Amino acid sequence: MPTRADRLVVDTNVLISAALRDGTPPRQVLNGVQDAGGVLLFSDGTFAEVHSRFLKPKFDRYVTVESRVAFLGHLVTASEWVSISHAKLGCRDPDDDKLLETALLGDASCIVTGDQDLLAMHPFRGVPILDPGAFLRATGPDSAQP
Repeated sequence: MPTRADRLVVDTNVLISAALRDGTPPRQVLNGVQDAGGVLLFSDGTFAEVHSRFLKPKFDRYVTVESRVAFLGHLVTASEWVSISHAKLGCRDPDDDKLLETALLGDASCIVTGDQDLLAMHPFRGVPILDPGAFLRATGPDSAQP
């Protein structure tokens, strides 16, 4: 289990939720990464997914395009890019293989997601895959090992 928020792959669903609502577990995950001086890990494919989905007009009623672009820009500054080869890693949803590969090649401490296809693979080659609440419990102040 991760004991700190140092090198994370955070799935699109969690990132968008974090951007839309303060005080939620997804936002707390991002705040924890920033507070710990950690980095978010992206590949070109994982960031392109966040970018394209978050700029869809369906989010216009929740947050302005300008705010979404600023949020994406903030993600870029707090992130490290990983080159991946788009390997087939066996996820039920092959589109999620890019997250697994980004985590492996980026030496991630954890993948944080709400996606059941990924959560069903926990842990993947030694990398924990947790939903935001489980991640916060695992990395919270009471999680320290004696």
